[in-house]
Amino acid sequence: MSGFTLRLKAPATERMTLSGITPSKLSALSAHEIARLDVGIEKGGLALGDAFDISGSAGEILTIEGATPELDFIGAGLDSGTIRVVGDAGSYAGRKMAGGKLEIHGNAAHFLASGSTGGMIHVRGNAGDNLGGMIPGDRFGMLGGITVVEGNIGSRAGDKMRRGTIVVRGKTGSHTGSRMIGGTIWAEGGIGPEPGLMMRRGTLIGPSVEKLLPTFVDTGKHDLVITRVISRYLKAALGDLAPKPMPLFVQKIGGDLATIGRGEILLPAA
Repeated sequence: MSGFTLRLKAPATERMTLSGITPSKLSALSAHEIARLDVGIEKGGLALGDAFDISGSAGEILTIEGATPELDFIGAGLDSGTIRVVGDAGSYAGRKMAGGKLEIHGNAAHFLASGSTGGMIHVRGNAGDNLGGMIPGDRFGMLGGITVVEGNIGSRAGDKMRRGTIVVRGKTGSHTGSRMIGGTIWAEGGIGPEPGLMMRRGTLIGPSVEKLLPTFVDTGKHDLVITRVISRYLKAALGDLAPKPMPLFVQKIGGDLATIGRGEILLPAA
């Protein structure tokens, strides 16, 4: 269970990209090769060994200490093992992640888990806009895996999301689930205004919605088995991080009727 530790030498003066800096990749390289990996975005590049003190040995865990929001693409391409971030992560953390676990002991910026297909992401702080959302050039946003954010998240979470689960212990921003095609977003602190813009399918769950779009309709009170199935699945996968189960009866809001309208927002029945 040993692994490498990257400790930022000084506050970042430029953005860095840590795409592909994963336990499995580092395990296949020599110490000299690791130190020469390019993490800069400027023309001259920036060697990993110039920006970070590197210690430890090959293993299943990679720890990044002193992390700041200037470090983008942390955990991008992660397929196995664990990346532990002590501090804040920049944008695109967990980008196209396929497996393993990404732990962020701080906040995450925009496009967290974009294009991910598997694995587990746990953020102890807040996350920015477009969590699990699509970036230009992609066909879909999040495609699988589980992301848990203990704080609040920004707007447009799950934009073009197709599969996977997002659990937010706090509240979401506006337009959660925009253009959503599938998957589940569960916000324990409540869903922000106008969720589900152009939503085709998928499920949004929460105790309340700040404001609904006029193209969503109340379909009444239901006893939905699927909510209990989702709760059992999340309890097995997340343990104490799993959201509390919904009540037996839920109020189902359907939409977006501006498109095929097969999405749903589930709230506790009054």
